[in-house]
This record gives sequence, structure tokens and C-alpha cells, in this order.
Amino acid sequence: LAPIYLRMQRFSDAVTAYRNAIRLDGDSAARQAGLGEAMASEAGGIVSADAQAAFEAALKLDPANPKASFYLAMGMAQEGRIEEATAGWQKMLADLPQDSPWRGAVERALAESARRSVASGVPAKGPNAGDVDAAASMSPQDREAMINTMVAGLDEKLRQNPRDVEGWMQLIRSYVVLGKADQARDALNRGIAVFGPDSDEAKKFTAFAVSIGLTATE
Repeated sequence: LAPIYLRMQRFSDAVTAYRNAIRLDGDSAARQAGLGEAMASEAGGIVSADAQAAFEAALKLDPANPKASFYLAMGMAQEGRIEEATAGWQKMLADLPQDSPWRGAVERALAESARRSVASGVPAKGPNAGDVDAAASMSPQDREAMINTMVAGLDEKLRQNPRDVEGWMQLIRSYVVLGKADQARDALNRGIAVFGPDSDEAKKFTAFAVSIGLTATE
């Protein structure tokens, strides 16, 4: 039941369901990692202290659990601990089987964090189109939950620090790739509102949206 709630983006229900599953059916790495993922999703993509504790519990039960390792590194990046996040993702790459569906996501997370760190000193929280493609070979549940969590984190970051032109374009593109046209359009309109409808940034957003098949209004 918990994975279904997570897939439906009923994150609070997913948290409750995972906790009940752990209480009634016993602890497991998969359940703890799922609980952490649900908590992070409920928090808008932020890996909170409670989510971190769940991921750490998962790794105690299964040190090779990729979901827990990935999100713990993401949490470090969100806190500005870039070197530690990079080390975590690099260790994942060293340990993952060559055919693991997580390899592409980790490689792109490393590349994106490095690029963003050089450009602005701020770690990226949202996926680009490559991240979405990299997750294509994951299970539907893991793929959708991971991508939605990352996109939600980027959305929340832009609500707190909205004057990020590249961030708005990344968010718009992510929603389009996910097939969420209404949310992509909302992000486009919010980005335009931040800079003003007559600004150069607004013109850039509009042109970018048109290039990927999106308009500001239906």
C-alpha cells in the first residue's frame, strides 16, 4: 500500500503506511528507504533529519541499498556539503554493478553538482532531461518517486530563491518531460511574474517554453 501512495503522490499517507508496515511486518532496508523517500517527498524534496535517519537505518540493514545511499548524498548536497555528497556518489559508482539502473542517475548527479558548484556554489536539487532519461530503466515506482522528489525540491528552492533564470527553465523542462503540462505552465507563469512580463528574462522563458511546446496560457 505504501508504494502505491508514494506513486500517487499521497506522501503523508505513504509515510504512515511505511511506518505501519515496519511496526506490523518488521523492519527491512526496503521499508526504511521507502519511508525516507516518502518523508523527503512530503517535505518538498528536502532530505530532513527524520528522512536521513530512515535512510541510515536502511543502510544498517543493507549497506548496499542504492536508494538510501543516493538520497543521503542528495541531503548532503542540499546542505552545501558538496565534497561529502560527491564522495558518497563516487562510492556508489564504485560499488554498483555495471548494469545497475542507478548508475546513470548517480553519474548525472555528480556532473550536475560539479557544474552548478563551479557556476554558482549552489548544489542542484532538480533533474535535467538527462536525469529523467537515466532513470528510465528503474522500476516505475522508484523512477517516478525519485524524479518527482527531485523536481519538488527544485520547485521549493525556487519559491525560496526565485531569481534563478536557469532554475526556472530547468523546472519548466522537467515538468514537460514528466508530462505535467499544467505544472509546467504554472512554473512558466510564476517565473515570468518574478521578473515582470516585459523583462528580458520573461521573453527568454516564453521563447524557451515555445521551443519545447508549451505556452503561458492554454
